[in-house]
Amino acid sequence: MTTVTRKIKTTKYFVFIALLIFSVRQVSAALPEDITPTSSPEQALQYLSSIKELRQSRWWPNVAPDLLLQNLKTFTIKPLAFFEGKTTNFCSYSALTYIPLTYDPLGFARFMVDLYRNGQANIGKIQLKPSKPVRLEAGLLRYKGSLDINPAGQMWFLALADHFKGYLNFFNRRFQKGDENTFWASTNFAKFNRMLRRLFNGNVKARGADLFRPSVKDLPGYLEAQMQKGLVFLYLNNKKLYRKSHKQSLISTPTHYVLLTDIRQLPDGNIQFEYWDYGARAVQQLSPDFLKNIIYGVSLWIPKASK
Repeated sequence: MTTVTRKIKTTKYFVFIALLIFSVRQVSAALPEDITPTSSPEQALQYLSSIKELRQSRWWPNVAPDLLLQNLKTFTIKPLAFFEGKTTNFCSYSALTYIPLTYDPLGFARFMVDLYRNGQANIGKIQLKPSKPVRLEAGLLRYKGSLDINPAGQMWFLALADHFKGYLNFFNRRFQKGDENTFWASTNFAKFNRMLRRLFNGNVKARGADLFRPSVKDLPGYLEAQMQKGLVFLYLNNKKLYRKSHKQSLISTPTHYVLLTDIRQLPDGNIQFEYWDYGARAVQQLSPDFLKNIIYGVSLWIPKASK
């Protein structure tokens, strides 16, 4: 019986490692080849597994410690599964989460555990110290799809929305129940780029604005060139993107943030547009004019070389 048990455990271990390697390869498709991550998923998993007992936090009373660790392990293995949930305004926070999960998963795991234990933690150039209403709400969000069982994501998204403010948040700066769906959680383009600069060790180059599209003649070619330098985030009008009929309209505003994972021109002249959105990779074939019509902001994040 003991031998059988050992064989089962050994098999599970090799399956787990295989899944980890496969996941890392899948994710690395969006990474420039000459950039080396600060830490690896294996290191993050070793750290999380070394925590034998994580006590219930008095700062986050509705977040169970075991589920928190389980969430962090899952997202270490599958960064692209990180999902802002349904009907929330967390898309900007979800998009930029690809950076720590890919470039420094160990650092992000340590940060989240510190945030849970102490109610505050340092990341990048800032200290996140969420307000009491936010800390009490984490773990209670419901009817948001997979975010319901992801208290780690709830903690992270709520903490970011609580800390960073832009003009869209001017009339709603203090969290109240249900504000994950309101302007309290919204992100304008300048705020998004400020988060990139303050949270992560890298350089940010941005083109575009909330109301004006970037002035670029060959937008697909420009985006493809930027992807060779670092990670490319797009601020776009997703209401148009997900219409059955891709037609231009007179009224157009950006509403959504995504991570660009691939872009190339097809023989018929259309553009194959691949991006990370809602916890999965999406692929669409769009005309160059339509692509230019929906994109309002392009943010390039280039990690700084480790000293």
